Amino acid sequence: QDFRDLRASCLSQGLLFEDSTFPAHISSIGPTLLPEEKLWQIQWKRPTELQRNPHLIMDGVSIFDIMQGEIGDCWMLAALGSLTRQKHFLENVLPKDQGFQDDYAGIFHFRFWQYGDWVDVVIDDRLPFLNGRYLSVHSRTSNEFWPSLLEKAYAKLQGSYQNLNGGYLSDALVDLTGGVQVQFSLKDPPPDLEEILRAADTSRCLMGCSTSGQSRRNIELRNGIVQGHAYTVTGAVKIPYKNDWKHIIRIWNPWGHGEWKGPWSDNSPQWDRVEPKYREDLLRKKDDGEFW
Repeated sequence: QDFRDLRASCLSQGLLFEDSTFPAHISSIGPTLLPEEKLWQIQWKRPTELQRNPHLIMDGVSIFDIMQGEIGDCWMLAALGSLTRQKHFLENVLPKDQGFQDDYAGIFHFRFWQYGDWVDVVIDDRLPFLNGRYLSVHSRTSNEFWPSLLEKAYAKLQGSYQNLNGGYLSDALVDLTGGVQVQFSLKDPPPDLEEILRAADTSRCLMGCSTSGQSRRNIELRNGIVQGHAYTVTGAVKIPYKNDWKHIIRIWNPWGHGEWKGPWSDNSPQWDRVEPKYREDLLRKKDDGEFW
């Protein structure tokens, strides 16, 4: 599908685009994502029906824009969170020639890396809702829609929203960048893992991590970590601590809440022994899903 031709055709006819290849229908959701009676209750709504003044992006793109919906696609959202930190990658995925202000025709497009090529995926902007709530990822800002529309394009690429319900963070990172991925098992990590992470952070690599367990069950352990869950790595630093140096790693939960409660967490006593200049620079006491 050619985005520009389709948009021009819709504008000339005064129509809003309806994508017959990924329709506002149960087939685009997938047959087993929800119980059958709930599937029939899904409503599809355009951002222009939800908000008087919708925007694709409001005040730039941030990791804290993203809020997970009903679909278990934390693996994709953790990759997306990583992507927001590197704007040059994001601009490749999210072309700037579109929006709700100029030449709006209910059509958008996004680019993903597939088998050695950048593939342009065209969608309409009808989003699925269940009982008035987003089925899909959505933005913290009610009139910003880039996360929901990007996720819809990725669902189309994968065949359905159901096919986003569980997956590998590394696959999503490759699809969003065209980069080469490297994995480390924490059961048997390289001895210089901390230095590898710091070098990767300095060279602006995209990083994520995940816990083992069943992703469908979302069991939060007593320490605040969720089993079978994917996270974004948002920082790796070395700071002076007790006459020595300490490596600490910053991680973000795609739920936008739910944080580690152990050493180096937001309220942990370790921070009391850190020099004020480091503490002020690094510590943010907010329940925003990000923690050291």
